[in-house]
Amino acid sequence: MSMVKSSGEFTYLEKGQGKPIILLHGLMGGVENFGDMVDFISNEFKVYGLDLKLFETPYLKCSVKNKAEYLLKFMDHLKIESATLLGNSMGGHIGLVFTKLYPKRVDSLILTGSSGLYESAFGNSFPRRGDYDYIKTKTEEVFYDPKVATKELVDRVFKLANNRINLLKLLGYAKSAIRHNMAEDIPKLKMPVSLIWGENDKVTPPHVAQEFHKLLPNSELNWIPLCGHAAMWEHPKKFSDIVLKFLKNYF
Repeated sequence: MSMVKSSGEFTYLEKGQGKPIILLHGLMGGVENFGDMVDFISNEFKVYGLDLKLFETPYLKCSVKNKAEYLLKFMDHLKIESATLLGNSMGGHIGLVFTKLYPKRVDSLILTGSSGLYESAFGNSFPRRGDYDYIKTKTEEVFYDPKVATKELVDRVFKLANNRINLLKLLGYAKSAIRHNMAEDIPKLKMPVSLIWGENDKVTPPHVAQEFHKLLPNSELNWIPLCGHAAMWEHPKKFSDIVLKFLKNYF
């Protein structure tokens, strides 16, 4: 994994050379969620992993649209004219909102376990404060193999969920995700899109991927077996192979 950099108001990892790909993490995640995948993909592309600073954002600005604007600022700051956006979970949703607002800045989209169509995932999984076992179970449910949810990861989610301000921010993002349902906008997105989905995703189940595929005019749908909501984390090599094959068709 490459060194994480700070520049201006941004914290991000940067690795490789070539056409840019910007990784967008989910609500409970960070750039480290992309793990080994960065090493595979950066052999052929310039990879940026932007820390979205979801919980360092003032409560009133906790929305997917605000984070799409943050991504625009980041691209302008590094003078990235256009890029491929690769988003997991809410990161995918931020990528979709960004693409709707700034289509000329997006070469292609890669979505994995993305929100944007069905947000029931948020509604039934709000962490209960102080209940470590509940948090542990919910964190394990993100993956097909519960062992991927290390104690370190569960501890991090538990710490987040035990902070009242963070819980309010979490609700802010969840409400904003429901408000920014993309069903009517997605058919207008003409750039190439690769959907990469875990066959055992419990957070955004397979029917969500099928609906995205149906609505996106220029999309392909790829399944990864024995895989949950964070395909790039659970199966970095398989995931990267699909990404590289997809991108080589266009660049």
